[in-house]
Amino acid sequence: MTVHRPAARGTAIGDTHPSLRERVYVELRERIIEAEYPAGMRLVEREIADELRVSRVPVREAMQRLESEGFLSVQPRRGSVVADFGPEDAEHLFAVRENLEGLAARLAARHASPAQLRDLERLLARARKAAESGRLREAVSLNADFHRQIVELSGNPLLVDLMAPLDSRLRRLFRLTSAQSDGEPMCGAHERLYEAVRDRDEDGAEALARAHVADTRASAARLLAAPPEGAETEQAEAEAS
Repeated sequence: MTVHRPAARGTAIGDTHPSLRERVYVELRERIIEAEYPAGMRLVEREIADELRVSRVPVREAMQRLESEGFLSVQPRRGSVVADFGPEDAEHLFAVRENLEGLAARLAARHASPAQLRDLERLLARARKAAESGRLREAVSLNADFHRQIVELSGNPLLVDLMAPLDSRLRRLFRLTSAQSDGEPMCGAHERLYEAVRDRDEDGAEALARAHVADTRASAARLLAAPPEGAETEQAEAEAS
């Protein structure tokens, strides 16, 4: 599955490929995922076009697409703002993921080639090393890649297409919760899932995938419901003033 990365800062989007429309869309989506554009931030079409050095047409099209995918919302008198991602949004995402990722794991255990399994093992090793070295954001990114690879290994193009729109939302969720989460348990769960896929244990792979989604579902709900770090201190200071 091809994942487009944002252009380097200072690069004119119009000077790169693939299509200009796709490049602008990917750039804005990545900025939202990486919280460069935080929830509630107002996005002004003209300002973005000036910054990226493109016309307003591809920016408008990208923003419309991001709105349809739930990354932006249109508010009265404010226009397009970055949509929040709260516990309810996570719940909807996990309800779908549990079924589709369980199926993907079952099919991966059936179809994954030895070469694909070696690639998956190397990915896990990199994630484990990043987690043990305290490079949490890198570990989170690699663990998201693991989920994407399991879907790819399913060998089912329709399943890949169905999961593609969820990938960006999953990456945003992981990014929002990464500062408060621990990469070690996630690495362990992925390693157990890899072993089931490697051993061609279809039932075990599906069960582990579903259990992993259920575990991360509860963790994400707790982290998203928690007040931001420092919020209690700010509230206390405000009440004391």
